[in-house]
Amino acid sequence: MPQPFAVQTLTPQDLPVMRQLLDLFGEVFEDRPTYSHHQPDDTYLAQLLGSPTFIAMAATRGDEVVGALAGYVLPKFEQRRSEFYLYDLAVAEAHRRQGIATALIRELQRLAAARGVYVILVQADHGDDPAIALYSRLGVREDVLHFDIPPSADGG
Repeated sequence: MPQPFAVQTLTPQDLPVMRQLLDLFGEVFEDRPTYSHHQPDDTYLAQLLGSPTFIAMAATRGDEVVGALAGYVLPKFEQRRSEFYLYDLAVAEAHRRQGIATALIRELQRLAAARGVYVILVQADHGDDPAIALYSRLGVREDVLHFDIPPSADGG
């Protein structure tokens, strides 16, 4: 039986855990260049973790980060409320199917409710059946199209 895990919301004092979280994302998403090779400096990460519009959570077993999520609180303009965009969620392969992703999302739901967030948004790629199954158990599915628009008109 696997040992229990703990879920924590990261603060500016949790820089080593944040760096493990980034490495976990790089491993799980098979994109170490993005997540591990050029990590921001401590000042940047501490400011991000202290921001009211960013949330990072880690699931740990002992000193090891085995699951993580990160995302953004999006203050709305049409009403005094916010949405939360769950940007990344990952669980190390050896620790899957043990309730870690669900526990991370449940803790996010608790924190989001306490902060007055009215909906948590997350997207899953076609073919990512485990993610689609998880999110279908926890929320309502909407089929939408996603577009990436470059920040400059010439695409550069």
